[in-house]
Amino acid sequence: MKPDSSRNIAENKSRQASADAPYDRRQASRSLQLTGSLSVLASAFLFYLATAVIRWAQQDVVIAASYFVFARFLLGFFVICGLLAVRRKGPRVVRLHLLVGRTVFNCLAVYCFYQAVSVTSLAEGNILNMTYPVFLALFSWILLKHQRDHVAAAMVVVAFAGIWLILSPGKLELRLESLWGLASGVSASFAIIYLNISRLHHDSDTILFYMFGLGAIIIYAMFFREISVPDAKQLYYLALCSVLGVGGQYLLTLGFKYVTAVEGGILSSTRILLAAVLGPVVAADPALSSAGWLGALLIFTANVVLTLRKFRQPAILEKQQGEH
Repeated sequence: MKPDSSRNIAENKSRQASADAPYDRRQASRSLQLTGSLSVLASAFLFYLATAVIRWAQQDVVIAASYFVFARFLLGFFVICGLLAVRRKGPRVVRLHLLVGRTVFNCLAVYCFYQAVSVTSLAEGNILNMTYPVFLALFSWILLKHQRDHVAAAMVVVAFAGIWLILSPGKLELRLESLWGLASGVSASFAIIYLNISRLHHDSDTILFYMFGLGAIIIYAMFFREISVPDAKQLYYLALCSVLGVGGQYLLTLGFKYVTAVEGGILSSTRILLAAVLGPVVAADPALSSAGWLGALLIFTANVVLTLRKFRQPAILEKQQGEH
C-alpha cells in the first residue's frame, strides 16, 4: 500500500507541475499557434475596451476610478476561487512578501491606469501604460550592471522621446494629469519584476488568488468612501468593465501558453496602435496630432526592439523558461 501511495503522490505532483509548466510551442499545431496569437491580440483589445467603458460611463453616471479597480479585482477573485474549487486545490504560499509586492504594485498600476483614462484620453492613458517595458529596461540598467545593454539604453532614449511627444507636443510644459499614465507604466514595471521573481516559487493560481483577493482588500481600505452599493446603471458599467478586464487577463494567460515570449510581447504592444487609431471612434477623443502619432510609433518600436533583445539572450531565456 505504501509504495503505491507514494507513487500516486509522486504522479499527482508531476501532473500538477506539468499543468503549470510552460507549454513547448514546438508541440503546438498551427491551429493552436494561431489560437495563441489571436488570444493575445484579443486580450489587448479587451484591455482597451475596459478603459473605453470608463469613458462611456462618464457620460451617464458618476463612478470613481477606484471603484472600477475594486470591481475588477473582486470579480477576478470570484473567478479564481471558482477555478480553484473546480481543480480541488488551494493557494500554496512559499514567499508571502513576493505575493504582497506583486499585489501592491499591480494595484498601483491599475489604479493609475484607470485614473489616467478618466482625466486624459483613451489613447494617452493606454499608450503611457504600455511604457512599462521601457522602465523595466531602465531599472535593469541602473540596478543590474551585468545585464547592461547599450542597444536597450538607446531604445530607452527613443521611448522617452516618444513619451515627451505624447505628453507635451510642441510646448515645454507638462500637464499634471498626464503623470497618471506615466505612473501606471512605472508601477507596472515593478509589478512585472515581482511577478517574474514570484513565479520561481508560486504557481499562476496562487499569484492570481492573492493579486485579486488582497488587491480588492487594499483598494477598498484606501477608497472605501468612494465605494458604495451601486444603482442599476453603475452596476452595468462596473460589471462590463470588470468582465472585459478579467477576460483580457485570462486570454493573455492562455495566449502566452502557445506563443513565444517575443511574439506575445510584440502582440501585446499592439494596444499602443489600437489606442492611437480607435480613440476618436470609440470614445470621441480628439485624434492624435502628428507629434502624438510619432510618439506612439517610437514607443511601439522601442517595445518591439526591447522584447527581441531580451529574449535573444540565452541566459535570460533559460531563466524565463522557468518563470512562465
